[in-house]
Amino acid sequence: MSEDWAAVAGAINERMSGLGWRQRDLAEQSGVSLATVREIQRHSIERRRSPRTLQSLSSALGWPAGHLAAVLDGRMQVEPASRDNVLSRLDRVERQLDDITGRLDALRADLATVLVHVRAGR
Repeated sequence: MSEDWAAVAGAINERMSGLGWRQRDLAEQSGVSLATVREIQRHSIERRRSPRTLQSLSSALGWPAGHLAAVLDGRMQVEPASRDNVLSRLDRVERQLDDITGRLDALRADLATVLVHVRAGR
């Protein structure tokens, strides 16, 4: 059975587009190096990859861990999944809101500290 890295690249590109992700986002979410993400996404270098690489990318993109391996082996056709796409995007928005909320809380605490020092005349 031949490996279809072009299909893997296409699946990743379509999903990243739907999620509004950049290569760096996928690298951060998956724990896969940016260089590896770039090579796979651009289909620039065909080489054997660790099964964990495709599992990590699949999971980061909101698919079952074996999804990209199945695409690679031709066991799964890539079809747009609009419901999955919307749920993945919503999950990303929720994570971003959590991050923003955490940053605002930290800023609020820092500002309160500064105000205490200003009011104390320091």
